[in-house]
Amino acid sequence: MNIAIRRKTKPQAGFEEEYLSSLRECAAGGGEHALGRAYELGRRALTEQKSLVEMASLHHQAVLALVRGAKSEKRWEELLRSSAEFLSECLSPYEMTHRGFQDAVKALRHLNETLEEEIKRIAHAVHDEAGQVLVAVHIALAELAPNLPQSQHRQLSRIGELLNQVETQLRRFSHELRPTVLDDLGWLAAIRFLAGSVSKRTGIPIQVRTKMNGRLSGSLETALYRIVQEALTNAIKHAKPSEVRIDVRKEKHMLRCSIQDDGVGFDVRAVQSNRNREGLGLIGIQERLNALGGILSIDSEPGRGTTLLIRFPMEVPNAHTHRPR
Repeated sequence: MNIAIRRKTKPQAGFEEEYLSSLRECAAGGGEHALGRAYELGRRALTEQKSLVEMASLHHQAVLALVRGAKSEKRWEELLRSSAEFLSECLSPYEMTHRGFQDAVKALRHLNETLEEEIKRIAHAVHDEAGQVLVAVHIALAELAPNLPQSQHRQLSRIGELLNQVETQLRRFSHELRPTVLDDLGWLAAIRFLAGSVSKRTGIPIQVRTKMNGRLSGSLETALYRIVQEALTNAIKHAKPSEVRIDVRKEKHMLRCSIQDDGVGFDVRAVQSNRNREGLGLIGIQERLNALGGILSIDSEPGRGTTLLIRFPMEVPNAHTHRPR
């Protein structure tokens, strides 16, 4: 049955051939109908993932083919004018898609900033408000102690120790949610603090190397910190490394950060082809980079470790500058 259907279906014309035919129709005075075909060709080109460079090259070759057949300078001018209109209409789906992408990036950036503000509020509540409650409990226990028999003082002391453990855990959670050092001292101090905390907790050496100094905009510092945080979490959880190295540097107008481990590695193509990639945290990293116009590269093989390489521009349009606490 499938074979019969294929026999009845006419073969689809090649894109290049259809483009030249439609352009020739437009140049011959095809009017709105020809321009409508140009728009549909643009939509088809997007679907087939043709780049703007490919479209420009195709248009150039098509125009040359038409111009060769022109017999007068006036006809050349008419061809160039009509072909320019055709190309403009053909690329309009690209422009619409680009505008939509820009709007999506702005929305994603705004969402990230909103989430960071909420995280900051929660971290403050965990550190300060919960800490005040624990202090109040300690005071209440101290006031209760003189009224208890001596045999219960050991239990009271044990409760105090448990409360101290809770306070330590809350302080750690607060710093992991939103370290105050990120706002007070900037991205480098925050990443070094993060690396030291993770290293102390896991026993895995983590090196942070950079020759950069100074602050970045608030959104860039937050994004860099979150990406390194996610990358370290992934490395510790999945790679089982004996060492992790973080390198941050400036390359022209780009910030370059690599997070390299000597762990078990993985098959990059297999992971990227799997839509359910939450386990490696790559989606979260990629979304943050998308909001900044950044790029993520992954170099890994089973048994040979992993290197995450991120790049994003030092200046991001509409990015918030650093505001001290």
